[in-house]
Amino acid sequence: MSKKNNLAKRKKQYEFDLQREKQEKLKKEQKLNAKKNKMKVGGGKKKGGSGFQVGKRKLKTKLTAVAKAKAAQAMELDK
Repeated sequence: MSKKNNLAKRKKQYEFDLQREKQEKLKKEQKLNAKKNKMKVGGGKKKGGSGFQVGKRKLKTKLTAVAKAKAAQAMELDK
């Protein structure tokens, strides 16, 4: 028998290939699960409102004195 056709060698190679396939399959599965977890909808925290609408402008909640005056003026015009 030639070295290539050795039964023990073929068996070892077959088992090695099976093991490699299992590892690749497991790796793919883990990647897929990771992708699915990333793509989950509605699982994250909702962003808090960082401002409010006055007219067509969006104002930040921490306003300067000038910005407060402008907002007050805009509110008066809306009434």
